[in-house]
Amino acid sequence: MSDVNARIEAEVKNNDVVLFMKGTPQFPMCGFSGQVAQILGYIGVPYKGVNVLEDQEIREGIKAYSNWPTIPQLYVKGEFIGGCDITREMFQAGELQQLFEEKGIAVKQAS
Repeated sequence: MSDVNARIEAEVKNNDVVLFMKGTPQFPMCGFSGQVAQILGYIGVPYKGVNVLEDQEIREGIKAYSNWPTIPQLYVKGEFIGGCDITREMFQAGELQQLFEEKGIAVKQAS
């Protein structure tokens, strides 16, 4: 396993919810990353944002790691969930919230 794969795997395995994104949760640098960050914030799930713009190796490595060509990428309990479209569709259908609950991750009920 290459060094970048080991670094990615450490993030994925050591954090229940990880979002590889452009920018940070507070300052997303693209609309798609911003949408996923907004969904996670709305649900109230704590997560780690990994800014791929700060590390070119991670930016390219995450695409190979997941065999998924775009960023953002969401991982829950080590499992790759998908990018912006999949996350948004799962959220709108209530499936994302259900996934978090099934994985034992508390969600905030939006009022």
